[in-house]
Amino acid sequence: MAEHTNTLEKQDGFQSQWGFIMAAVGSCVGMANVWRFPMLVSRYGGLTFLIPYFIFAFIISQSGMMEEFALGRWSGYGPVGSFGRAMENGGKSKRLGEMIGGVPVFASLCLGTGYAVIMGWVFYYTKMAFTGELVAMRQDMSVIGGTFGAVAPEAATLPEAIKMTFEVGGANNFWIIVAVAVSFAIMIMGIGGGIEASCKVMIPALYVLFIFLAVFMMFIPGAGDGYKYFFSLNPQGLLNPEVWVYAFGQCFFSLSVAGSGSVIYGSYLGKDVKIRQSAVLCAVFDTSAALLAMLIIIPAMATVGADLGNGGPGLLFIYILPVFNSMGGVARLIGIFFYVAVLFAGVSSIINLFETPVAFLQEKLHMKRLAATAVIHIFGLLVALMIQPWTSQWMDMVSIYLCPLGAFSAGFMFFWIMRRETAMEAVQLGSEKPIMKWFYSFGKYVFVPLCLLCFILGIAFGGIG
Repeated sequence: MAEHTNTLEKQDGFQSQWGFIMAAVGSCVGMANVWRFPMLVSRYGGLTFLIPYFIFAFIISQSGMMEEFALGRWSGYGPVGSFGRAMENGGKSKRLGEMIGGVPVFASLCLGTGYAVIMGWVFYYTKMAFTGELVAMRQDMSVIGGTFGAVAPEAATLPEAIKMTFEVGGANNFWIIVAVAVSFAIMIMGIGGGIEASCKVMIPALYVLFIFLAVFMMFIPGAGDGYKYFFSLNPQGLLNPEVWVYAFGQCFFSLSVAGSGSVIYGSYLGKDVKIRQSAVLCAVFDTSAALLAMLIIIPAMATVGADLGNGGPGLLFIYILPVFNSMGGVARLIGIFFYVAVLFAGVSSIINLFETPVAFLQEKLHMKRLAATAVIHIFGLLVALMIQPWTSQWMDMVSIYLCPLGAFSAGFMFFWIMRRETAMEAVQLGSEKPIMKWFYSFGKYVFVPLCLLCFILGIAFGGIG
């Protein structure tokens, strides 16, 4: 296999496979694990949803995740350089490949910008958890809803949006700045000293907090009613195409296959890292985080007979609060643990999203890491402050149109454009055991069409993940 010709000033990379896995898991575990996964499990009935989800987790981890990690490591670049080299390897136009690679870079920047707004909410609520402001709201839904409405305003017109951003939206402006500043502080320390080091702390801490909360919920009166969701199976429900569509969408976006973050993290990998083992562990950790969130959210909501059908950010910032606040003397501690865990999940995701455009500036404009990181974060901050009233629509636009196209493009480059022997060598590197014989055909004829299907279904359903 050809040696890397990467001349980026990013010679530092992941120092260990464990550090890479923690960073990759951090890119996968996000707010959707908390606010969407439990809702879907509840809506479709435990195993009726989980069985399709597990099937798709296997499919995506054993094809798309492996492909993106291998593509990045083989090329030594992010999406633009990787796609260009893949086209060149297949006897096609390198320039065209680099142009196509701009799609996932742009998608990652847009998604990171939207995430900055959401992280502003998370930082604000974490602060209120520590100060006791969340507990002070008690179970007053007018106060709880009003607080979130002030932090996350929505607008229908441009003048209204501008007014909200500078008046009502100002309640969250400071916390968006804090979120972006934290991401910047981590990323300027590099891959090993910043991203890897922080994720090796945040991700284990996230799991410890989630496990504690999941165990605690077992002893709350009324929580037992929530556990019936986990093991319920409706065979007839498995015949419902909608169950499979939403299980696929949730899994697709949760495992973060978008032709961007996994590719750039792959470019920082050493040659001794086992691609398949890493993909399997990432899928296992990501799925277990979602299951832990389910073990917290569903029993908690069951204790007060709350409707879990209210998914999205509202579940995280509105509907779960009266549940926590009903837990007496431990309410404040529970709130702190919960929002700190969500904070770790969000920070580890946003640094992955911003890393792709940062690496692009290093790769194409030969910028120093500090300068590239500053440019992306300043741009991300300014846009985040402006899109606050349209955050939901912004994130829908990226997830429905851009992310599936990024995943499709990366898969197409690897399985359809690159020479088969090159692709197999890239994914085999570092593993003593031969990669499964069906990997290439499976990725080519199953995963790549699924990416295209995700794009089509997203448009048809108005978003599936």
